[in-house]
Amino acid sequence: MKVIMTGGGTGGHIYPAIAIADKIRRKHPDAEVLFIGTERGMEKDLVPKSGYEIRFITVSGFNRKKLWKNFKTALDLAKGNHQANKIISDFKPDLVIGTGGYVCGPVVRAAHKKGIRTFIHEQNAFPGVTNKLLEKYVDKVFVSFSESKEYFKDQSKLIVTGNPIRKSFLTCGMGNSRDKLEIKPNEFVLLCFGGSLGAGKINSTMIHVLEAFNGLPDARVFFITGRNYYHKVLESIKEQGIELSGNIKVLEYVDNMHEYLSSSDLVISRAGALTVSEITACGKAAILIPSPNVTGNHQYFNAKVVADKGGAVILEEKDLTEEKLLGTVMRLKNNKEALNSMSAASGKAGRMDATDVIYDHLGI
Repeated sequence: MKVIMTGGGTGGHIYPAIAIADKIRRKHPDAEVLFIGTERGMEKDLVPKSGYEIRFITVSGFNRKKLWKNFKTALDLAKGNHQANKIISDFKPDLVIGTGGYVCGPVVRAAHKKGIRTFIHEQNAFPGVTNKLLEKYVDKVFVSFSESKEYFKDQSKLIVTGNPIRKSFLTCGMGNSRDKLEIKPNEFVLLCFGGSLGAGKINSTMIHVLEAFNGLPDARVFFITGRNYYHKVLESIKEQGIELSGNIKVLEYVDNMHEYLSSSDLVISRAGALTVSEITACGKAAILIPSPNVTGNHQYFNAKVVADKGGAVILEEKDLTEEKLLGTVMRLKNNKEALNSMSAASGKAGRMDATDVIYDHLGI
């Protein structure tokens, strides 16, 4: 059996594809799985690191602000269509699964035209443009949130699956993870991250929280800045004359996010679909700060799904201040009952069988 996975740009599109591929491999050890992405996206590094072969095509997104740039987009699309056709003709897959990002368009359409079974997965509560356009070319549309069903036309194709997350997030326990990270059982753990590349506003606001927690007994803070902001954050801390105590760790990036997330009591993060799914799968209370720089404000809708069920507090970036963030953190830290209630609600909002449900509907 041969399977093509396609999706890219950010980890939010790539990690679900890897999770689905891993499930297929566990069920069919002899299956050949090929990824198709772009050389500009994170898939270039993440996919080979996960043990899969990847090939690249040329594709770029539509520019809504600078329309003249879309001439190049059209040229890229024509080139990408040709490249996708060739890869599919050479590889001869039995099915193609897209998990979002512009790269999915040429690949899924080419497979459909060749009569190959096709599927897409939508991670966000507010669907992306590419997946809405691809709906008519696929056999099934897997969606993470029931709230996103209204944005698709053919309801008969829709299956609510949840978001596929890596097995490590489902199997790690708090006690074991804290042992690995050398965290004491009684310590309050605050985890902050803004995605693999980081989030500037969260990072700058978070420094005030670091200062408040610096040297605080029985409290630990893990602040993952993202690769784009790490040195800038360290410089800001130095400029403000803050000498960090041992209970504060500022990190650029971590590969074992499942251990940090499992160890935490409270999480501060963006509200990308994958992030929200991992937080809820681990049953963690969260302060979610949706990115305002995404299509259709979809991160707000992702956050709202969990917040409406009591598992998270939403702080919109336009309202984010040092005082408001610290005040929200301290209110939850000092109210164990409220924190536990949020954690329980978060866990109920999560779904841990997404890869199983998707696999069961692939017909393989």
